[in-house]
Amino acid sequence: QVQVVESGGGLVQPGGSLRLSCVVSGLKFDIYDMGWYRQAPGGKDRRLVASIDAGGSSHVLDFVKGRFNIARDDAKNTVYLDMNDLRPDDTAVYICGVRFHDFWGQGTQVTVSS
Repeated sequence: QVQVVESGGGLVQPGGSLRLSCVVSGLKFDIYDMGWYRQAPGGKDRRLVASIDAGGSSHVLDFVKGRFNIARDDAKNTVYLDMNDLRPDDTAVYICGVRFHDFWGQGTQVTVSS
């Protein structure tokens, strides 16, 4: 059974930083591409924020480029999202997913507010 578990969300002031973690079990993690998505308050769609392929090549979407970074540690079956210079419009539920497969975590809430 595949499990995807996120952690690291919370309340942070504008300009602050957070590191999200996503631990995956039940599959051979190192051959899968991974992604971080977010769902804004009241929104229905998940929007891709960043992705990283099995070889470690990463892609960060333009709306967070320069502020967010994605990384993976295959020895720990973990993918990270480092978020810096957070803004109120970054407030969302951040969800980790196995790219191109229907495996998702429950999400972790990030709230950026003073």
